Amino acid sequence: MEQYEPDRTSQAEAAAIRRSLRSGRAAMTRRALMGGALAAGGAGALSACGIPAAGKSQGGVSADDHSAKEKVVRFSNWPEYIDVDDSGKHRPTLDAFRKQTGISVAYTEDINDNDEFFGKIQPQLAAGQDTGRDLIVLTDWLAARMIRLGYVQKLDASHLPHAFANLSEQFRSPDWDPGRAYSYPWQGISTVIAYNKKALNGVEVKSVSDLLDTPALKGRVGLLTEMRDTVGMTMLDMGKDPAKFTDDDYDAVLARLQKAVDKGQIRRFTGNDYTSDLSKGDLAACVAWGGDIVQLQADNPDVAYVIPDSGYMTSTDNMLIPNKARHKTNAERLIDFYYQPEPAAELAAYINYVSPVADVKPYLAKIDKTAADNPLILPDKAMQAKSHAFRSLSSKEEAAYQAKFAKLTGA
Repeated sequence: MEQYEPDRTSQAEAAAIRRSLRSGRAAMTRRALMGGALAAGGAGALSACGIPAAGKSQGGVSADDHSAKEKVVRFSNWPEYIDVDDSGKHRPTLDAFRKQTGISVAYTEDINDNDEFFGKIQPQLAAGQDTGRDLIVLTDWLAARMIRLGYVQKLDASHLPHAFANLSEQFRSPDWDPGRAYSYPWQGISTVIAYNKKALNGVEVKSVSDLLDTPALKGRVGLLTEMRDTVGMTMLDMGKDPAKFTDDDYDAVLARLQKAVDKGQIRRFTGNDYTSDLSKGDLAACVAWGGDIVQLQADNPDVAYVIPDSGYMTSTDNMLIPNKARHKTNAERLIDFYYQPEPAAELAAYINYVSPVADVKPYLAKIDKTAADNPLILPDKAMQAKSHAFRSLSSKEEAAYQAKFAKLTGA
């Protein structure tokens, strides 16, 4: 197979230029767009299991595959969620995919909100029609819903040798898609505790308990409006498992958070807009997304983070092939391409989210050693072992939990 060769003169120099030009825009924009959407979704428990088997279809509906004659993939993604060259006109990894395979990518940044996008394509899927897309990127809870509804196709393992071999152990078997039969992660998202060293003024913050119970932080603590992250981090702090919790566990977490709200400990619940307050020191500490912290630290040495001993929450944005996709094989080849270490490293260097590709570190180090050494981009095994995912919710649970959380946050 032809080797991956992105168009650039010096990898390290080009990466440095891109960092300077975009000033953290990619990571921050991505989560800002997701903030409201995540709070509205639902997912059901699934029974799919095992490794995807070649040539079989379960749940999803295939169409005549035109991949052999039509060398194109129609790819829908979120804005600012892929590498771009210094001119802002070219996407090096997509160019490299075309050179390697002869397949062009019709790339569209038309996913601005999970629920909004679902509403756009659901009528076509329900009617058994082609959505006009071969590959889409959705957050895990909506990916779970799509699989449960039978709206996406089972993947052909024979087209995914790199993906199956190189997928990080951390992301191999979510409860909503065991064995990754229908999806592969585009990027991972870590939820941690961040703080401003100057604003803390010597106060120690190592846990959610420190955020909620330290008098010196009263009115200077931020929590996220994303229920799965705020509730999940608090569950871990209380010794509960976000993958196995009960209704009583959930209510106990909300009671604890309500107590902190009532005594004025929480300044506010925020989406991505916590970044400005944290950088300025208006927030001394908060629950935060790792991709944001990578970018904030590049501009402000006072911003730091900690992984609590109790663990941290992780989620994924995932590539899926919708029913009736016209170019399924081509889409699978694109998924597999991004599990080759070279393009995976190029993508991670640009957007600074968690790479789902194992053993990518030496390739990323050639582009950006700082990024390669950052556990928020490449978690080491010890950090991976502390990651936890929020379990799938039934539609009934989703509605009940979100209503309670909205009452807590004042949404």
